[in-house]
Amino acid sequence: MNVELTEKEFRRLLDMVYIGNWVLNSCRDDDRFEDYDLLEEKLFSLCPEHGMRTLVQRWRGHSYPSRAFEEGGIHEAIADYEDAVFYDILAEELARRDMDAELLPQSDTEELARRIDEYYEEFEKNGIDNVKVEP
Repeated sequence: MNVELTEKEFRRLLDMVYIGNWVLNSCRDDDRFEDYDLLEEKLFSLCPEHGMRTLVQRWRGHSYPSRAFEEGGIHEAIADYEDAVFYDILAEELARRDMDAELLPQSDTEELARRIDEYYEEFEKNGIDNVKVEP
């Protein structure tokens, strides 16, 4: 298979592959999805021939995203995503918990959405400063 990309598209593809591999493998320790690591390596190994030598480093015969790549803002993008997912999950879980406590049906999607929105507003104003865990 051949895919033609502009240099800019190739650079964006590197970001997407790195982010995807990070999501799939960053928490897996020794149980990594090796085929994703190999695809990431394959794409990063093409960097020098596309004028992007600073984005790749070689170690023990393998190509890896360089420190310059990893420190170039990609982890900030991942962190922004993680924050958004954290607040989405937290708002929904708290709203569902509240509905369970009040014996409201989980199938009441309008009520659930209203409560989720209330938590979003709270998190927007105060982050998690007002979240308390009590024994």
